[in-house]
Amino acid sequence: MNDVIDRDGFRANVGIVLMGEGGKLFLGRRTGGKGWQFPQGGMHSGESAEESLFRELHEEVGLGPRDVEILGQTERWLRYRLPQRFVRRDQRPVCVGQKQRWFLLRLAGSEAVIRFDATGQPEFDRWRWVDYWQPVKEVIYFKRPVYVRALHELAPFALPDGLPPYPSWWSRRTRHRSRKPPVARQAG
Repeated sequence: MNDVIDRDGFRANVGIVLMGEGGKLFLGRRTGGKGWQFPQGGMHSGESAEESLFRELHEEVGLGPRDVEILGQTERWLRYRLPQRFVRRDQRPVCVGQKQRWFLLRLAGSEAVIRFDATGQPEFDRWRWVDYWQPVKEVIYFKRPVYVRALHELAPFALPDGLPPYPSWWSRRTRHRSRKPPVARQAG
């Protein structure tokens, strides 16, 4: 199957926020120590967002539909542009960035079912549970604004009592931009 790249050069993608006990979030280390991030991946032609979600969830962390509960998803696509050095101009169509539909999932059982050997080329080689805002600090710089928006939009499903305090490293600029009311929809 082929990836879906729109006329503006954005690749359709799903992002996965996996929540465990106590509201902690799954953060995976990219194979070879190439940074930490949430699971994510491209949508294939003909796939729905939910079909892509479950394919990527299985490929990247070995989980299936019975292992998780979908709590919510972002209403709209969240976009980011790739820095120029990451744009592969020799591929057609040229991909300038990602447009992502984000899902919030709750792990339904034991974390023992998380595994990275579902494919021959694992995306992650380590993982850990982290506090709610920590992924914003650890993801590669050009994805940070999307992480901020996704976590704010999904917060009503993850944290019914409200957002946790922003950490001391959180910049005033990020804090100000992120105070927009969340827009998300419940799964189902």
